[in-house]
Amino acid sequence: MARPKTPLLSKPAIRRVALELIDRDGLEKLSMRKLAQELDVQAASLYSHYRTKEELLTEVADEATSDIDVSGFDVSWREGLTRWARSYRDALTAHPNLLPVVAAGPGRREEALRRADTVHGGLVRAGWPPRHATMIGASTKYLIVGAATQSFARGFDDDVRVYRDRYPNLSQAHRLPEHASEIDEASFELALSAFLDGLTGVYEKVTRTKEGN
Repeated sequence: MARPKTPLLSKPAIRRVALELIDRDGLEKLSMRKLAQELDVQAASLYSHYRTKEELLTEVADEATSDIDVSGFDVSWREGLTRWARSYRDALTAHPNLLPVVAAGPGRREEALRRADTVHGGLVRAGWPPRHATMIGASTKYLIVGAATQSFARGFDDDVRVYRDRYPNLSQAHRLPEHASEIDEASFELALSAFLDGLTGVYEKVTRTKEGN
């Protein structure tokens, strides 16, 4: 029997099904055995492509975050942070079950380290001291991960009886889940804008101090 022209397994196919499993069942439910079952192969076949599950997750995370945009630092530090924050949040909210891998830190992940290097370098070139650049990168990530971790609005019950009489200041809270996506998006934009406005004031002080020296 002639050999098939294309291999039964490929790295892109394995990553695609792995991400589908993570999205559907959660990160903790992913195993090489279960992934092999979904692909209708033996688990041993996967190890010829990925030596460990961690190696596979690294590439899955890199692929899922490939659209994170760090190009804005060529315009200004504020534009760079804005594009980075919005696209980073989009990547996390698209695959929330992958968040523990993506948000854990770059580690040795090449793509994550490249982005971190671009962000830090862009801030320093704009005039931020390296220490501030590090803290800004961390603070921005805290904001992004917090926004992607859970929905504020979906945390409320849609039954008006839960709030009536006992919680008069929450008389409209039952309406929040219905508008959760809109509220979450607007809340993130408000937090990001306030954060950047605050940084602008710090930046002015930093640059004045450098000029005074």
